[in-house]
Amino acid sequence: MYAKKSLTPDQAFQKIKQFCAYQERCHKEVTEKLYSYGLHKKEVEIILTNLIVENYLNEERFAIAFAGGKFRIKQWGRVKIKYELKQKGISNFCITLSLKQIEEEAYLATLKAIAIKKWDSLKGEQYITKQSKTTAHLLQKGFEQNLITTKINEIKEERK
Repeated sequence: MYAKKSLTPDQAFQKIKQFCAYQERCHKEVTEKLYSYGLHKKEVEIILTNLIVENYLNEERFAIAFAGGKFRIKQWGRVKIKYELKQKGISNFCITLSLKQIEEEAYLATLKAIAIKKWDSLKGEQYITKQSKTTAHLLQKGFEQNLITTKINEIKEERK
């Protein structure tokens, strides 16, 4: 194998600007990418500062885009979104801000739609099994336990 060629700070800055312009990125992701270019800590810090100053990198914007996308596209609940943002090193302030961007009405409608779909897919199952499998599915999607219980009770009443 041959050694990976490291980039100069200027080359790395140009390359990372394109990386950040393509889609929203978190600081952790960009930092790891810069280190993969063979840069040293001081150079990475300078480039990160320049990216923030030039508005290529914005943790708040990233958190809002991430939360909105995961909710709309993957239909994740707040618990899972919060966990994933924490894994990416996002501050609690930005996490709270991003979760507030998800409309409560849309959130509850999504929860209900997923719950009904799962409930109806369990035809022939006993009631307790339906309830536990639906609850487990919704917990895995990242929805809150209290909301899940409320929605399942609503579905039970509708299905009687």
